[in-house]
Amino acid sequence: MNDKKSLRVVELFAGVGGFRLGLEQSNKDLFNVIWANQWEPSRKSQDAFENYVKNFDSGEHSNEDIATITDDFFAELKPDLLVGGFPCQDYSVARTKSNEMGIQGKKGVLFWEIARALDYGRPKYVLLENVDRLLKAPAAQRGRDFAVMLASLNSLGYDVEWRMLNAADYGFAQRRRRVFIFAYRRSLNFAKEQRALSDRDIVFNKGFFAESFPVEEEPFKKRINEGQLLDDIVEISDTFSFEFHPAGVMRDGKIYSAQPIPIEQEPTTLGDILQPSSEVSDEYYLTDVQEEKFVYLRGGKREKRVAQNGHEYMYTEGSMSPVDDLDKPGRTMLTSEGSNNRSTHVVEIDGRKRTLTPIECERLNGFPDNWTDTMSKRMRYFCMGNALVVGLIEIMGKRIEEIEAKEVDYKEQITLF
Repeated sequence: MNDKKSLRVVELFAGVGGFRLGLEQSNKDLFNVIWANQWEPSRKSQDAFENYVKNFDSGEHSNEDIATITDDFFAELKPDLLVGGFPCQDYSVARTKSNEMGIQGKKGVLFWEIARALDYGRPKYVLLENVDRLLKAPAAQRGRDFAVMLASLNSLGYDVEWRMLNAADYGFAQRRRRVFIFAYRRSLNFAKEQRALSDRDIVFNKGFFAESFPVEEEPFKKRINEGQLLDDIVEISDTFSFEFHPAGVMRDGKIYSAQPIPIEQEPTTLGDILQPSSEVSDEYYLTDVQEEKFVYLRGGKREKRVAQNGHEYMYTEGSMSPVDDLDKPGRTMLTSEGSNNRSTHVVEIDGRKRTLTPIECERLNGFPDNWTDTMSKRMRYFCMGNALVVGLIEIMGKRIEEIEAKEVDYKEQITLF
């Protein structure tokens, strides 16, 4: 077999480079990021982009509105793999006066930019990440948004697998649930091999995710749902509703969805990633006033409040532990991490309570220490609250490497024949 040819990778909504870092950790020679786009609208300071440029010195770095990138540019890139973590917003569509598909709600435009990049770039593989609520949105028409996405990928010639992964289930330090979507062109030998398998076998045994993130043979409480997408994407937006479970496969519009039970690995604990106390400055330790504030924030509540319109209502909230358990993985980190907020981690070391440092937040997501040291402390917390767990992408990168190696062997065999 010939030496491996690198895969041309395009990274959209790149943030501080979690996708790229994970792929390069799996095989830097295979994954060649040729173009990455990161742009924060309505912000003069482009902290994430500047951080990305600091950490990666190869490939073209784009700091511009993705909507301004031309169709021809995506076609000229000719990516083999497109990756990105995109916002979970409004994916409803409508018909324009010319009876074509349009976008209802401009926030939903970002997925359509991904679809446009796929339409013109025609990559073999697609790996996307989003929050777990994507599978259920919107509340008034459950599953509509994800169905619109699946229908779009289907129309572009892709088969799709998805899995909601809790990073802590597979040995990582954070209980962070995210939906990962892997799509692959139907012309690939991998797609043909997968089509010889049943939907159930793909989800539970031999699919893209099942190979790397093993699960029990039977679903949780026998939760399996099957269905068929409508042919018209606008009709899906108007009428379609579906109970998407945390894992599934879509081929030719046919949906198979289930709730597998992960075979859990020994997790990394919050205590495992903490810096030694000698490295933590006093600014992270709570004052008496802050301690009192966190006691209130993390405590149970039942109190009268007044809405902006003057309406009185009873606000209730359950209690949580005053400090986070060092013998368990950390909770899901949010963009408000580090502030006086209920969701902020509070740890107690030698009788003193403190918040996490930016370095510890980087470790929760699997980034190297001081990866985000180009920006303010507040922005470091914010970017880590938005980031993904790098180790999950590393595992997926190794799986893509396996698939691509078979594709190369298959092409060589056809050529020899």
